[in-house]
Amino acid sequence: MKLVLIGIQGSGKSTQGNLLSKQLKLPYLSTGHIFREIAKEKTQLGRYIKETVNSGLLVPDEKTIEIVNSYLTRPEYKKGYILDGFPRTLEQIKEFKNNVDKIIYLDISQKEAIWRLFHRDDNTRSDETLPALKKRITLFYKFTEPVIGYYRKEGKLIDIDGTMKIEEVNEEILKGLGKQLIKNQVTNWKRKQKTIIAIVGLPGSGKTDAAAFLKSKNLTVISFGKTVIDHINQNNLPHSEQVHKKVREELRVKYGKEAIAVLNANKIKEALINNQIIIIEGMRSWEEYLYLKKQFPEVNLVIVCIYSEKLLRYKRISKRNNRSEHYGEERDMGPTIAYADHVIKNNYSKEEFYDKLELTYRTIYFS
Repeated sequence: MKLVLIGIQGSGKSTQGNLLSKQLKLPYLSTGHIFREIAKEKTQLGRYIKETVNSGLLVPDEKTIEIVNSYLTRPEYKKGYILDGFPRTLEQIKEFKNNVDKIIYLDISQKEAIWRLFHRDDNTRSDETLPALKKRITLFYKFTEPVIGYYRKEGKLIDIDGTMKIEEVNEEILKGLGKQLIKNQVTNWKRKQKTIIAIVGLPGSGKTDAAAFLKSKNLTVISFGKTVIDHINQNNLPHSEQVHKKVREELRVKYGKEAIAVLNANKIKEALINNQIIIIEGMRSWEEYLYLKKQFPEVNLVIVCIYSEKLLRYKRISKRNNRSEHYGEERDMGPTIAYADHVIKNNYSKEEFYDKLELTYRTIYFS
């Protein structure tokens, strides 16, 4: 396993790197430590590195890449490693010869980082003056944030709240790697209980996008909304607001207010045979929720509500290729929203929305 720790100075990379090294039995390699060792040498390179580090500047990409790639050719790093402080720029990613498995981003604020650095016991480093620290943090935001974005798009990034206690941060990292610590032994994390994640929300909030994102993780998605659409298509009816409402009411007269859940019960049962987690998109009535709880008592049923502001929802719906007129206050209902276990706000970019979904999914998965 090849891991990279990323975060501003003071985020806890060294602490977590040493912990993970013992737990995962992988060598821990800090570029900062390498540079400080080189800076002690009475050579031209040593003097150059010392001046660069003490001024709070980054060692240039070309020299950093050369040093790191050289270190990683050593036999002790052949089976994997935990790398701290590299790659820090997009150029370094380009020239990095090793494919990494996961990037662990320890996220803390600048204020928290500086407070930690000036209140720790071993504050003896010559490169930790306040001006040098501030300059280093500024450079992180300038050069390393694009690296975080790059690995996020690659699907390799694990976002961790670095402000938690050391043990909690460590636990979250292990979860992100699909592992857990039992009696000081790291083992693969396995789910014991099957789970249904029910995505709810008002029309236009982003339920379909959320379901598509989770489907991309090879999760089975069962769309309750599609039940009505399929019924209309089978009977060659027009997709008007009136027809949708009429069909839904007819199904509820026949099967009760839990009609859509009843009609999808067999699909859910079959999906749960081979899947630990499945997704339901568009559960609208409280009766549907209660029906599923009764039919699948051993399954954990979690409600995730997608929230968006009203005008933004209406605007999204109006741009649809189909059923673009299906919006308005008469359609804004959904009692399951009030009982949501998780609420995700979807008012901004898709990337931010997906990041929130990823975090929520991880929370549910490891609960």
